[in-house]
Parts: sequence; structure tokens; C-alpha cells
Amino acid sequence: MYFFLIVTAVFLVDQLSKLLIVRTMALHQSIPVINNVFHITYVHNYGAAFGILAHRTGFFVLVTLAVALLILAYLRHLPVGHHLLRTALALQFGGALGNLADRVRFGYVIDFFDFRVWPVFNVADMAIVIGIGLLILDIARTPREKGI
Repeated sequence: MYFFLIVTAVFLVDQLSKLLIVRTMALHQSIPVINNVFHITYVHNYGAAFGILAHRTGFFVLVTLAVALLILAYLRHLPVGHHLLRTALALQFGGALGNLADRVRFGYVIDFFDFRVWPVFNVADMAIVIGIGLLILDIARTPREKGI
């Protein structure tokens, strides 16, 4: 149950933050929060991470749907417990849905967190990256069977 609470929370925070940006800023407008370190910059990302494979919206929609279905299928077979893994998957799923919603509605993803030394990103991206980090942590903490 908490899986879907996390998914919903990530999705809602992502979509509400993007709505706030769209309604209050002009495209490419940048507001310094910490000058030359952190800005809120409204951009459209037509690609994946770092803008790679720009304008391949259909491809990204299909990949996101496939990953979402794989997560749900895996979740159904995951034994009780595994809270860290469930949290990791929920963050990734919620983030994927947030960016998917943008791609389906607009054909691009709305990004706005700008640290000037990294490509601009959003809440969904953060959830996905944190989810991957938790997944790696879970794998590292899982005892291995002998002979593997």
C-alpha cells in the first residue's frame, strides 16, 4: 500500500511543481536562488537525460510504459518485506509517471532545477535517481548465495 502512496506523492509533487513553474515563469527565464550556483530555470527537455535522443517522444513513451509494467510485474512477485527495494521502485515508478505525463501532454518534459554545472532537471528526475541509488544500496546489502 505504501508503494502507491509514494508513487502518488512523487507524481503530485512533480506535476504541481511543474504547473507552478509554467504559470509563473516565461520559457528560458532564470531566477537565481544562489547566484551562479543554483537557479530556477524553466526549460523544455525534448530528450532523455542530458537531452540525448531529442524529439524521440514515441520511443520514450514506449520505454517508460515497458519499465512501468516491469516494475509492477516484479512488485507482484516480491515477497513481503523488502521495504528499501519497494521504496526504490516506488520512487522510480512515480518519477517515470511524472515525466511520462509531460511527454504525452506536451511532447517534452518540463525541467527547472538548475545547478549550472549539471543539466536542468525536475522532481521526477530526482525521484528516479534517488530510487536508483536505493536500488543499488539494496543490492549491495543483500546477502549473496555461496558460489555466486
